Amino acid sequence: MARSTFEEFITENKISEVECLVADMSGTARGKILPPKKFMQGQRSRGLRVPEEVFTLTINGRFVSETTAVSDSAIDIYMEPDPETTRMVPWYTEPTAQVICDAFHLNDEPVEISPRHVLKRVLGLYKAKGWRPVVAPELEFYLCKKNLDPDYPIEAAIGRSGRKESGGQAYGIDAANDFDPVVEDIFDYCEAQELDVDTLSHESGPAQLEINFNHGDPLELADQVFLFKRTVRQAALKHDMYATFMAKPHENEPGSSMHIHQSVLDNKTGKNIFAGKDGKPSKLFLNHIGGLQRYLAAALPFCAPNVNSYRRLVPESDAPTNVHWAIDNRTVSLRVPSSNPVNLRVENRVPGADANPYLAFAASLACGYLGMVERIKPSEAVTGSAYRYAHTLPINLDDALDKLNYTKSLKQVMGEKFVTAYQDVKFEEMQHFRKVISSWEREFLLLNV
Repeated sequence: MARSTFEEFITENKISEVECLVADMSGTARGKILPPKKFMQGQRSRGLRVPEEVFTLTINGRFVSETTAVSDSAIDIYMEPDPETTRMVPWYTEPTAQVICDAFHLNDEPVEISPRHVLKRVLGLYKAKGWRPVVAPELEFYLCKKNLDPDYPIEAAIGRSGRKESGGQAYGIDAANDFDPVVEDIFDYCEAQELDVDTLSHESGPAQLEINFNHGDPLELADQVFLFKRTVRQAALKHDMYATFMAKPHENEPGSSMHIHQSVLDNKTGKNIFAGKDGKPSKLFLNHIGGLQRYLAAALPFCAPNVNSYRRLVPESDAPTNVHWAIDNRTVSLRVPSSNPVNLRVENRVPGADANPYLAFAASLACGYLGMVERIKPSEAVTGSAYRYAHTLPINLDDALDKLNYTKSLKQVMGEKFVTAYQDVKFEEMQHFRKVISSWEREFLLLNV
């Protein structure tokens, strides 16, 4: 949609409100809701203002108490709507539009700590080399009963059958059909928003589903995943249940991932540079894998951003624990699916469904980019289960943040000011988490120590 048609869109659809959205560090939608007239005035005059601190909000909705990444005076920034992202919001009765915005300072410089800007920054590095990345995310989530008391464990949602799933129903057609009313609304909402979702399948956990997106431009797909998460939650609420993208919501069930298939095209020819003229994997492809192997541990805070994320990354749990790669092997972090040369790609299986899509895409592509420019050679591809090798990924968020802090090249690619802001947000969240007394502690320590 061209900028000049904002007004046409509002008039043709009889819009009553416009939601202006930015994604914060956690991928939560922040912004403003305005009547159409105010929106049109604001987007013409840098009037869609929010505080810069919106990008240093923690997952529990608190501002970081101390950070050098934002001004002490809590300055305003303005949101610049991206006209290509204008869509209807299908779950409201009143005609409502939504638009994703970029963030700028009042001097028109981009806000470096905005997650959408970080992804644009990484894509700009590829463009400068004549490369164009392509991604295809796969996103898992659980449907669960409403959980009104956080002290109680999460329970799987009940579908049309009225019975709780007795166990894992991976790829079960009838199990997936049990949630048809919710799934139909998800697909209808996605179609109304032109979200390019492809296939749906039932995953290994009770009431766990996966939706795959078609491959495309990383920024466009990050926008779509950002909106998709919101969409799924709204569809679930319509049916009196929750949808959660927590990495590990159930104690004894598989976690939820956001696998990222990635390849790189030559900007001039449009050809996949991962395949050589003979159709075999190119040096750049191997370098890309080498970069992922070297830098993925340091990039983990962007792929596993919460304390809960590390409960998923454990052995024998359908999730990786090290940085090995292999051909068509789902026990490794970096899987190369069997394909023809045109579709040669690597699947990064580390990111969780709880990751901010802008940051997970940016980090994964940044690792591959560094491998290509630094000509990093990968290890040999493994055969058999990668779980027999050492657990080399950080085992908690503290370790991952330490690894990031001492990896200068990755910080430079992602933006050092942004990394500072991100680290400060995560440290604040961990401080809050450490004050919580868990049910495990009450269960085993209260009367036994």
